[in-house]
Amino acid sequence: MKKIYFLPAKALTMSSLFAMVLTTASLFLPQMLLAQDEDLLSLLGDEKTTDYATAAFKANRVVNGHSIENTAKGVLDTKFSHRFSPVRQGLYDMFGLDGATIRIGADYGVTDRLMIGFGRNSTEKIIDGFAKYKILRQCSGAKNIPVTLAYLIDAQIKTVKFSDEDRSNKFSDRLYYTHQLLIGRKFNSRLSLQIMPTLVHRNLTASPNDKNDVYSIGAAGRIKLTKRLALNAEYYYVPEGQIESAYANSLSIGFDIETGGHVFQLHFTNSSSMTYKGFITETQEDWFFKNGDGGLLTGIRFGFNISRVFTLVKPRLQ
Repeated sequence: MKKIYFLPAKALTMSSLFAMVLTTASLFLPQMLLAQDEDLLSLLGDEKTTDYATAAFKANRVVNGHSIENTAKGVLDTKFSHRFSPVRQGLYDMFGLDGATIRIGADYGVTDRLMIGFGRNSTEKIIDGFAKYKILRQCSGAKNIPVTLAYLIDAQIKTVKFSDEDRSNKFSDRLYYTHQLLIGRKFNSRLSLQIMPTLVHRNLTASPNDKNDVYSIGAAGRIKLTKRLALNAEYYYVPEGQIESAYANSLSIGFDIETGGHVFQLHFTNSSSMTYKGFITETQEDWFFKNGDGGLLTGIRFGFNISRVFTLVKPRLQ
């Protein structure tokens, strides 16, 4: 008779249990690891990032005054600007093209928030320099800031000879300063608006009754028409009682045309000067006004800014 042998009950139970554990682990461990990876990825996806508004305006100028935009860090922006004579002479002086005031300047982005610049103007041979710093930047996401806030300080030195050499002329008489806040918002891909409370200080005024400190408020906007074309407008209002000499509020309307590395700004304005003390306190003719005989005249001038950028310091890749 053949003998039959049985394993001990205790040994059979332990080996079976061990086999069951291995089998269960082999079946469910990959799914557990996959689920854990998905949970980690979902946590990463839930982390909020900060999205900053960009390109509220195509350039760091609207027309004559600054926009809330800065030149990018490490980028040099060269500018060539012209303002021609009033168009009212017609063909006699080619609608003002025979006469022009000129500014040549350069702006540089020191950081993403700070830019500096200088320029030379043919009007009164003024040399101007400025610094503009973004205090707040419009953003959404992890941080929500509804507007961009920038502070501008601008200084101008008039280097033309004094008209009266007999008076006691001082170097300080040549100096002018501007302080400006720029508060703007990009509402969507097409519309951007900003307001500009401004203080212009003049060490020497044209009349003893003129205020040395002139307060004004500016407003500007941009409407994007196509991918490369935008409509710009800016207006500076000077409350009465500050300037006794003849002046008018500066109004400018124009188009921005982007062509790769260039931005062409073509516009119509009643201001001939491109310095703050010039277009805010010394614009003399409105867009339309009456002469002494009651005839209707226009102070509209054609002008343009040409901007060309050069990258001097390439940004580091993150």
